[in-house]
Amino acid sequence: MQNNDEQGSPSAGTEAGENAYRPQAVEAAAQQYWAAERAYEVTEDASRPKFYCLSMLPYPSGALHMGHVRNYTIGDVISRFQRMQGRNVLQPMGWDAFGLPAENAAIKNRTAPAKWTYANIEHMRGQLKSLGYAIDWSREFATCRPDYYVHEQRMFVRLMKKGIAYRKNSVVNWDPVDQTVLANEQVIDGRGWRTGALVEKREIPQWFLKITDYAQELLDGLDTLPGWPDAVKTMQRNWIGRSEGLEIHFAVEGEAEPLTVFTTRPDTLMGVTFVSIAGEHPLAVKAAESNPELAAFLSELRQGGVSEAELETQEKRGMATGLFAIHPVTGDKVPVWVANFVLMGYGTGAVMAVPGHDERDFEFANKYGLPIRQVIAVDGESYDASHWQEWYGDKTRADMRVVNSGVLDGKNYREAFDTIAEVLGKDGKGERRVNYRLRDWGVSRQRYWGCPIPVIRCAKCGDVPVPEDQLPVLLPEDVAFSGVQSPIKADPEWRKTSCPECGGAAERETDTFDTFMESSWYYARYTSPGAAEQVDARANYWLPVDQYIGGIEHAILHLLYFRFYHKLMRDAGLVQSDEPATNLLCQGMVIAETFYRENADGSKDWINPADVEIQRDDKARVVGALLKADGQPVAIGGIEKMSKSKNNGVDPQSMVGKFGADTVRLFSMFAAPPEQSLEWSEAGVEGMARFLRRFWREVTTHASQPDHPVVDPAALDAGQKALRRQLHETIQKVGDDFGRRHAFNTAIAALMELLNAVGKFGDMSDQGRAVRHEVLEAMVLLLNPVTPHLSHALWQVLGHPETVLETLPWPAVDESALVRDSLTLAVQVNGKLRATIEVPASAGKDEAEAMACAHPQVLAYLEGLTVRKVIVVPGKIVNIVAG
Repeated sequence: MQNNDEQGSPSAGTEAGENAYRPQAVEAAAQQYWAAERAYEVTEDASRPKFYCLSMLPYPSGALHMGHVRNYTIGDVISRFQRMQGRNVLQPMGWDAFGLPAENAAIKNRTAPAKWTYANIEHMRGQLKSLGYAIDWSREFATCRPDYYVHEQRMFVRLMKKGIAYRKNSVVNWDPVDQTVLANEQVIDGRGWRTGALVEKREIPQWFLKITDYAQELLDGLDTLPGWPDAVKTMQRNWIGRSEGLEIHFAVEGEAEPLTVFTTRPDTLMGVTFVSIAGEHPLAVKAAESNPELAAFLSELRQGGVSEAELETQEKRGMATGLFAIHPVTGDKVPVWVANFVLMGYGTGAVMAVPGHDERDFEFANKYGLPIRQVIAVDGESYDASHWQEWYGDKTRADMRVVNSGVLDGKNYREAFDTIAEVLGKDGKGERRVNYRLRDWGVSRQRYWGCPIPVIRCAKCGDVPVPEDQLPVLLPEDVAFSGVQSPIKADPEWRKTSCPECGGAAERETDTFDTFMESSWYYARYTSPGAAEQVDARANYWLPVDQYIGGIEHAILHLLYFRFYHKLMRDAGLVQSDEPATNLLCQGMVIAETFYRENADGSKDWINPADVEIQRDDKARVVGALLKADGQPVAIGGIEKMSKSKNNGVDPQSMVGKFGADTVRLFSMFAAPPEQSLEWSEAGVEGMARFLRRFWREVTTHASQPDHPVVDPAALDAGQKALRRQLHETIQKVGDDFGRRHAFNTAIAALMELLNAVGKFGDMSDQGRAVRHEVLEAMVLLLNPVTPHLSHALWQVLGHPETVLETLPWPAVDESALVRDSLTLAVQVNGKLRATIEVPASAGKDEAEAMACAHPQVLAYLEGLTVRKVIVVPGKIVNIVAG
């Protein structure tokens, strides 16, 4: 009969006997104690260094997934470790509760989004608690509650008065099925990310925040964040996109207003052979009034999204407007074309085209037979299609010169830039400008389940902010849907109000905030629960966040808006710091095998890994897979991110029920470094369960002995010293791995090695038992950040009173224990390992060389050879070169 210990069986504890490790009982007892003690509720304490550890708050979708487990376990390990360093640690949790998924679920399930959301929060809170996270639940909030979003509305009202919040017409990505605006990142191959519907360009009124006013500060601030990943900072720099150039004004034949373009390459001005404008540009719209063909083309351009990625990859299309711009230097007439790769929302909606040195313009000019003119040359190289893009891209080349450009001929980029800037500046035809790729943040959405925008529309007074004493503007929660239309747009009674300025009849704004608004300041609200304002003085104790944790997919949108909103709060006098978070850790994805069967129409039915039995050959290689239900083959689809679409997710609750929370936590931290993808493996989880059972068994067996003598370092023999040295090396490594490196996997590996050493240590003398006791006690504390329930129980098994282990100090390294009496050196002869030798730790090179050359195995390999050189690397190796 197989021992239960190796079966990985679930809640029975997997061991027979009174002292068996029963994770469910252990975890329930620990969690009950923590709750009763309110162990993780914190207040400000000026006498202790603070540590604010924050993981990105979850959307209450209904259930946790393994990505949540990994994210929050990383944060919990860091939090618990920092508490054991004596810091006052805040680790809060809340719910990013507004958003389109709740609305779509409401339509599908015929329920109100609020009811669906609150039920999901209840379920997910229970799941989080079952994992034993050291969260201060007294600070919990849901962003859909009025006591949260009232502060957001108040801030928006104040920003309106300062001119930072404003409304204008904007061309947007419009999803005709979801009836809402999509961010560029939500448009994939011209279709809505959720519905798959063809996206349309629409010009609609939108609310914006002037993030562009902070563009340079957001850019400069990245240099003050050494604790953020370089990849995230690079993405933000590219998104902000600072560029220096000239704004140049082209007069337009027959028009009163000039056509303005921005360029970073004014040195190529003499190569302009046409000007491209957006389909929404006023000149294009005006020209189309008398040109039906152009009007039809502009109508076509309204199909598709407005993302730059889409514009770069789509076929270049255009049409002449019949208008001509006047070149500001030569006076030549330059045709004005509408092009599908120019957008009104970027720059001025017009681009000077230099097809001789720009790939996109070159493609367009060739297609429509427009002139191509060389104005840049490189010494000693001929001009052809293989060179012009390279020349244009590297404006700092020393051998690059301007040609065919009159007064600019022979000048390099910088000289030509300065010259043309002076020429155009004198004539009022151009001026230097710093531009940013960053656009103002569009914060309005046309759906219901979001924070109402606190604005009143008055026919006489225009857009009027709701007076602060009338906030919050409440979102009705008991609503019914008819199709996808927002219930507040469909309800005239909700819209009806009076103007606070003139008292006349008016209507409320029916757009709601983009949910990035709530997640841009939530971290600050945790610091000031119950505050009458957005935050109070407590925020300056906790902020900035010391460690922020979340996926790199949030690198641009959330993390940029998060930084921007912090600066808004700073400028409003609410916080004192410039940046919201000092350190950022971006965890990798959780990935798993996928399995499927193909249908007759080519579609695939994805099958959950839990329903599949893997087939292996006699060498344990995977050779196939069967569906457990019918025993028939299924196709193996490869390893991908856990997702509903591929049905390869693993229910964390089933894993906790089967193995215990500590085992799931341990696997999540051990299977991969935090920034890399973690491949889910139930066999790996079972391995962690075996490790914890071994540790439990080792501690309980040791604790059953009658006494535990105290270590006397002076009385230890070589074996006892070796185990104690390994312990203190492990304390040193685990502390560094948890605290500085966040290399949780290598820390756990070191603890596994230490447990193996304890298992082989059969010394039952007084000092042997004393060393074992020191090792096991320290291991309980070292494992506590990862397996807190187990550590809570075993601390008591070792004879200590029930306590919150984070109130105990992290085990201290005994430097004297690290001192070695002897060292093991490898001995090589001509580069090949031939022996190992033990030398005194104090041995010099001569002594090590003599001992190596005298070793019998080494002498055998040196027979008949002459030793030519001996290289001694202290503490590591002796290499003998002989011939």
